Formats: sequence, C-alpha cells, structure tokens
Amino acid sequence: MAITKRQRQIYDFVCAYIERHGYAPTIGEICAEFGLSSVATVHKHLTNLERRGWIRRRSNLSRSIEPVPRGNGSGAVELPLLGYVAAGAPIEVVEQAGTFAVPESFVRRPNCFVLRVRGDSMTEDGIWDGDYIIVEGRSTADNGETVVALVRGEATVKKFYTDSDGTIRLVPAHPTMPPIVARAEDVLVRGVVVAVLRKYV
Repeated sequence: MAITKRQRQIYDFVCAYIERHGYAPTIGEICAEFGLSSVATVHKHLTNLERRGWIRRRSNLSRSIEPVPRGNGSGAVELPLLGYVAAGAPIEVVEQAGTFAVPESFVRRPNCFVLRVRGDSMTEDGIWDGDYIIVEGRSTADNGETVVALVRGEATVKKFYTDSDGTIRLVPAHPTMPPIVARAEDVLVRGVVVAVLRKYV
C-alpha cells in the first residue's frame, strides 16, 4: 500500500539506523532526526507504516521497530548459519551447518554470517531470545558497537567497550545484568552485529 513522503523518509531512516547500529531507533531519535517536537506525530506515522505492512513493532518496547523487506523476494541472499550465540552468560560455541536467507539490503560486505540468539541480556536493544543476528565478520570494534565475541573460548553478544587501561567490557542491554570484564588477551571479537531478524511462526 502507498505511503506518504514523510513516512517513506522515516522508513528509510529506520533501515539506515539499523544497518549502522544493529538495532532500531527510539521514537525520540526519530523526532530528533526530522526536527519534530511531537512524539504523537511520529507515533501516527509509525502506526500508518505498520498498518500498511512496512514495519512490525512489539508493544511497550523502545527499540521494537522492525522494517519489513520490500520487493518480490528476489533480493534475498543465503548467508552461512553458524549456530548459536549467548545473550546472557557466555556459552560454548555450538556450530551447525546450513544457510539462512536474508534481505540483500542487510548485507553490506561479503564476509557476513548468521547466528541465532539464546538469552535475554540484549532485549533493550531489540535483540530477543530466538532472534537471528546478521554479523559482519571483523576482528576489531569501536566503543558502543554490538559485537559477537569469544571470552576465553565461549561466545556472547554484547556492547563492546575498551577502557583506558586496555580492559575490555562487554555490556548487556539489560538493567539487571552485569557486564563481562576481561583482559584484552582473553577476548576475541568475531564480528559486529549489523541487523536483527525475527521469525513470528
């Protein structure tokens, strides 16, 4: 169904934001991007986008906007599905053979792969137990990026920070869960999360 120019701008901004950060913007961040003072105006645009099938949302969550890929389905690519990663306490790497079809627009570089999330430590960034994350394979990360890392051989997904003394902090997006603090030599970054996909059935 057709949408307005402003609604398309908001949709494109949400898609671009997710590609940069790996999670959706908040209502406040959308307001700031477009110079809007009324949260109600953004809510109205998002409601119309949802009714027209352009986005999905979870109620009562600040980063719950999920764009619905556009097109006839021909723009999908198969990425390696490498297994599970923990959003909680680290778990042993569980690898499995297979591939996973994702929207082509979510794949920025050829070295991407897919992992399935176990745990709920990243829910405030819109990453839920059972979600699939698209990961861009990298060995380094900037502060604040969401990474997949091995901590003493066990895999986890967290926000990445390097302290002034070189200590690594892997920070959950959950108010009751503590960060993982480790020496740099005990942490191996495997990639940065660039998108989140969710199956509803």
